Amino acid sequence: MKIQNGQFLSIEQLQDQYLSRPKNPAGSEKSEFSFREILERTAEQEESAALKFSKHAANRLADRKIELTDGQLRRLSEGTAKAGEKGIRESLVLMDELAFIVNVPSNTVITAMSQTETEKNVYTNIDGAVII
Repeated sequence: MKIQNGQFLSIEQLQDQYLSRPKNPAGSEKSEFSFREILERTAEQEESAALKFSKHAANRLADRKIELTDGQLRRLSEGTAKAGEKGIRESLVLMDELAFIVNVPSNTVITAMSQTETEKNVYTNIDGAVII
């Protein structure tokens, strides 16, 4: 801001200075993507972040008559995210007497079971566990 003779610029001078600028000043780039493209990309990212269930896991849930509430799905997703933050690739997630094996990089539940159904409570092929 220029001060002329110890005074500030007038409102009119400021308006001329800031409002009459070209819309795309030199050096700034116009967005290459439309709003629709950006919205679609964001939706795709959110969809890929959603927890998925393998066919095997879906069958196990159905066979064992296990129905997950929205709250349980949210907690399972949070547990998977925590496992990912720790660098776990194949995680056991224990929640509400249920056990889930989750492939963390693909955000996919591989299998699901009740903790009472597992023989001797032995879980294999995991590299970490999250209890929520």
